[in-house]
Amino acid sequence: MLMNLNHAHVYRNGRFVPCDVSFEISAPESCEGFLEHCFLLPGFVDVHVHLREPGFLYKETIATGTLAAAHGGYSDICSMPNLNPVPDNAAHLAPQLAAIRKDAKIRVHPYGSITVEQKGQQLANLEEMSNDVIGFSDDGRGIQSEDLMREAMLECKRLGKILVAHCEDNSLIHGGYIHDGDYAKAHGHNGICSESEWGPIARDLKLAKETGCAYHICHISTKESVDLIRQAKAEGIDVTCETGPHYILMSDKDLQEDGRFKMNPPLRSEEDRKAILQGILDGTIDMIATDHAPHSAEEKAKGLEKSAMGVVGLETAFPLLYTYLVKPGFITLERLVELMAVNPRRRFGIAETGDFSVWNLEKEYTIDPDTFCSKGRATPFEGWNVFGENQMTVIGGNIVWQNR
Repeated sequence: MLMNLNHAHVYRNGRFVPCDVSFEISAPESCEGFLEHCFLLPGFVDVHVHLREPGFLYKETIATGTLAAAHGGYSDICSMPNLNPVPDNAAHLAPQLAAIRKDAKIRVHPYGSITVEQKGQQLANLEEMSNDVIGFSDDGRGIQSEDLMREAMLECKRLGKILVAHCEDNSLIHGGYIHDGDYAKAHGHNGICSESEWGPIARDLKLAKETGCAYHICHISTKESVDLIRQAKAEGIDVTCETGPHYILMSDKDLQEDGRFKMNPPLRSEEDRKAILQGILDGTIDMIATDHAPHSAEEKAKGLEKSAMGVVGLETAFPLLYTYLVKPGFITLERLVELMAVNPRRRFGIAETGDFSVWNLEKEYTIDPDTFCSKGRATPFEGWNVFGENQMTVIGGNIVWQNR
């Protein structure tokens, strides 16, 4: 049917303008008038998503994870390699590629593992996987060996692929599971120090400068990380980074004795949160990714100490960031689109396809995990009030998710 965009706004050339066109779309007649007064946003890109298939289908599947992404307005996601089998060669990558072709609702760009079985001891067969992956990562595990990281960077440079690093020094963890801050001290929890993140970042930035590798840093959470990346960019090092909505909007003062507040890296101090926000404002932080990491209800019901690390975020990212960054005036809606769509496409070489989602930005509601399409329900934002409801996501001219 023909959809009329009466009084809608569309993102064009870096800004929103009144829409002056109609378009043909595969939609039921009941959708007529559906887009009036809405905003058409380009398909978001999340470069850090855990789909759990193959190997952990009780947590998430490609079908449920990509439907959750479509619900959140995403057209493209990059899937992490902590799977079974780990995609460390072409044969081990093949089951994931087959499942993507069969069940994905949107475009999925898998990562290959940097090391064999993500054990950080031996370089995986990067060349064998190179044509079928978006880049290489051992996310969830930091590479402890400087020599091995240098070898990985040189191979990624040779292959023209981006290296995506989870930065964590295992020697500094000491059994910690939340930030080593005021909440941990007050409640008798083992803390994770900030240096366990920024120390490996400092090492890797020197290696990136040495090798010329395209280097991307996952989920930064500390003020020192922001400072190091800011300086590296000033020096011309080929580095980008991401942070997550929870590091922008929450700190360890928001912690509760509940597994839905446990992720890695952990929620840091209020000072760290403000530094992350400043990094968003001054351009040090290039993009926002969710680190969508679903687990079963049982795995997240064991409190801060014993619950699995990871929270879900695909279905809440845009409403949260629109409500708490755009509406108060910290950033513009155009800047949020850059962080969630334009910049990740540019950095990871993901083509612009014309896919879009349609948002009613005046709709207010409360985040309720029972409405999620993801199998994961653990979010620290449960109960938060937000504005912005996705009405539909359109991929290749077809509606892949619709608000009914």
